[in-house]
Amino acid sequence: MFLNDDRAASLTLIAMIFCGALSLDTRDSRAADPAIETLLAEPRFKHAHWGIIAQDLATGEVLYERNSDALFIPASTTKLFSVATALDALGAEHRFVTPLRRRGEVTDGVLAGDLILVASGDPTLGGRTLADGGIAFTNNDHTYANGARDTQLTEPDPLAGLNDLARQVAAAGIRRVRGELIVDDRLFDKAEGSGSGPARVTPIMINDNVVDFIVEPTKPGQPAKVTWRPESAGIHVQAQFDTVESGKELSTWIRDLGHGHYYVHGQIPEKHAKVVRVAEVSDAARHARMLLIEALARAGVVVEAPLLGSNPADRLPSSDEVAKLPIVAKHTSPPLAEEAKLILKVSHNLHASTLPLLVAAKNGERSLAAGLKRQHDFLARAGVDVDTISFGGGAGGARADHTTPRATAQLLKYMAGRPDFAAYRDALPILGVDGTLATAVGPASAARGKAQAKTGTLMWDNLLNGNSLLTSKALAGYLTTAKGRRVAFALFVNNVHLRDGVTTRTVGADLGTLVEALHAGW
Repeated sequence: MFLNDDRAASLTLIAMIFCGALSLDTRDSRAADPAIETLLAEPRFKHAHWGIIAQDLATGEVLYERNSDALFIPASTTKLFSVATALDALGAEHRFVTPLRRRGEVTDGVLAGDLILVASGDPTLGGRTLADGGIAFTNNDHTYANGARDTQLTEPDPLAGLNDLARQVAAAGIRRVRGELIVDDRLFDKAEGSGSGPARVTPIMINDNVVDFIVEPTKPGQPAKVTWRPESAGIHVQAQFDTVESGKELSTWIRDLGHGHYYVHGQIPEKHAKVVRVAEVSDAARHARMLLIEALARAGVVVEAPLLGSNPADRLPSSDEVAKLPIVAKHTSPPLAEEAKLILKVSHNLHASTLPLLVAAKNGERSLAAGLKRQHDFLARAGVDVDTISFGGGAGGARADHTTPRATAQLLKYMAGRPDFAAYRDALPILGVDGTLATAVGPASAARGKAQAKTGTLMWDNLLNGNSLLTSKALAGYLTTAKGRRVAFALFVNNVHLRDGVTTRTVGADLGTLVEALHAGW
């Protein structure tokens, strides 16, 4: 089992911890800081190795580097590369437009034919859109809820986009659909995500293709309160969840019984905060079809096709023919710059895994390999020494994912000179303020708010020894030092044993301390 989201690690700002660990020891640092060297010589890092670079953006001067040309596992800092590619290919102002088309004529409010929802790859489809047009996120995203205890759900209705489409259909004068409702999800080939969270990458996503289960305690000996979202007649939950005395262990289990049936069981201590757990839906198109039929019913539009039927994709004409059908409704997303914030600030693996496929689709291609080839070409144009690095996906959990500190700094420096740099920089977590860096330093830290950077955490179960190996802890982004220097940095520490009190959080705390030193020292 592995984890490559960054939120649980509170990752701390490793920002430039110009370390030098002693296993791949190309010591090319410009001015070694004794405090940094002392920390890196700690016994907990005996078997680890570090790769670091810090570069002044104005002058190009490399302030510190260590193993900067060696390959490291980047974990979720991979998202820096996939988001940059998407911004270049699609544009920061790109909006996903998801149309609902009709095949057949409308007479006296009756459509003698089908409604076809054409998936655009919109990762949120209105389910996170705020009143101001932004995209809602919490510091601990629900897609990681099964591995965390402090998950919070976003406030917007996850069905808001479908409800919007349904209202438009009703406003167009359609009251009954005699044919089918079909989800056309042929935009790109389905793929597997490269990270923890939902595994299936599909062109249609409603609520990240998961069902959220919310468990709240009552009184000891009484059943806990179990609710779920989205609510649907096609989602059936059997709950056997007990409230136990305070101090007893929390345990939660979800079993997918198939065909929309779930068994939720376990126990929750009295006075425990409510707990969120999720289950991924097995058929995204079928799930979206069902939820849209219900949204239409709420808007006064009756679809005569069975609610719980499969998605009848075999009824679809060619994509070219579908594109010529009349549009009866369409949903438009917030700009891609907002989606970039969601991906980078909470390290959203599912959406990041989708980006290479969206880049491929933009160019009339369908596969992950085609999207990553487009990423290769972009990085080469950006001045990244692309032949020195390797990626197998967009999120950071693929086995092929390796990069160098230098290549990462090359990307960061290039992006800092682009007209859309603000969209890229502002999508990054802010040290001590939000996203995966919200608790990286204390509120009184002088470095708080001075760095915007992407975190990365990847670990595997060490079954041999009954503990875990922190395969990668990483952070890369931008820092303004106490002297006002603007710095691009990339830092990777690979292969730290998590034992004897060493955890992802303690390694993150070490990195945070080093970042504060960097802020003060340059």
